[in-house]
Amino acid sequence: MKNKSPAEIHIDTDWCKGCGICVAFCPKNVLVMNRMAKAQVATIEACIACLLCELRCPDLAIQVTTPETDGKQAA
Repeated sequence: MKNKSPAEIHIDTDWCKGCGICVAFCPKNVLVMNRMAKAQVATIEACIACLLCELRCPDLAIQVTTPETDGKQAA
């Protein structure tokens, strides 16, 4: 099944401390905490690329890319 979301979410599990902030802020419940107490993508097709997870992550463990931002660095 093809991904219908405009975004891809990469979570660096080595950097994730399992605080759950990203899960709490996600308006579409895309993220969940797994058995290892790390953030995990559960329903990427629901992602609206609002970037709240990336912006709120205190450890910079989440990167959201969209076709518009893929490969571009923030100024």
